[in-house]
Amino acid sequence: MSYRVGLPPYANVAPLSRFLKPRGFSLLHAVPTELNRALLSGVLELSLVSSVFYLEHKDRLALLPDFAVSVLGRVYSVNLFSKVPFKEVERVALTTESATSVRLLKLLLGKDRLYRREEGGLELLSHYDGVLLIGDRAIRTYAGLLEALPESVHDLPERPRGVYVTDLAEAWYRRTRLPFVFAVWAHPKDAPPPPEVLAELRRARREGLSRLGEVARAEAERLGVAWPLLLHYLWNFRYHFEAPDREGLAAFARAIGG
Repeated sequence: MSYRVGLPPYANVAPLSRFLKPRGFSLLHAVPTELNRALLSGVLELSLVSSVFYLEHKDRLALLPDFAVSVLGRVYSVNLFSKVPFKEVERVALTTESATSVRLLKLLLGKDRLYRREEGGLELLSHYDGVLLIGDRAIRTYAGLLEALPESVHDLPERPRGVYVTDLAEAWYRRTRLPFVFAVWAHPKDAPPPPEVLAELRRARREGLSRLGEVARAEAERLGVAWPLLLHYLWNFRYHFEAPDREGLAAFARAIGG
């Protein structure tokens, strides 16, 4: 059986995965919550997993030293869509795809709210004050609210068509002035990945980042959103695990008691 590696099927992972050539290992594409379970159960040997999952199981897991998926400022794909301003939200429908985004929302908004896991999109606003969406669904939903794409991404509205959109990574940045680390590569402590797997992951990342415009065009077509929006979205990500990212992850761990 080949070595097994897990990746979420999201646009923000495309720079890491589009040019990946899985020789000697196989890939499993699944949402973060499923990948987390698969790594812990032994279905996977290495996976991109949510930060909260790693922090909760760091006694059993080790990280790749130079990989992460983080953002300094707006992320565009971890959004609370709401009928009322952020601090007035009381009833929240939560994504079922990501534990990290849920913990970040509760940290920023407060635990004294009604939170409930629900499948769906903006139609949930008929029963809730806000709905937390992540990944491709969040990007599509936000793009669908835009009446037109402004010349500058700095002019993107925060209340398109009357819906308040709170970017959680930006809210984290305003509070801490640090990047927010959404995902890390993790493996069991006693089973580090083979050197050839690491070499291929690094090679694919180099190629993906050097051909980011091509990656963005493909993902924009897949999602049905404007290419300039997708290109800026991918530009914003940090795919290495540098000192600011490590500080951001440590700050999040302290904030949630991890």
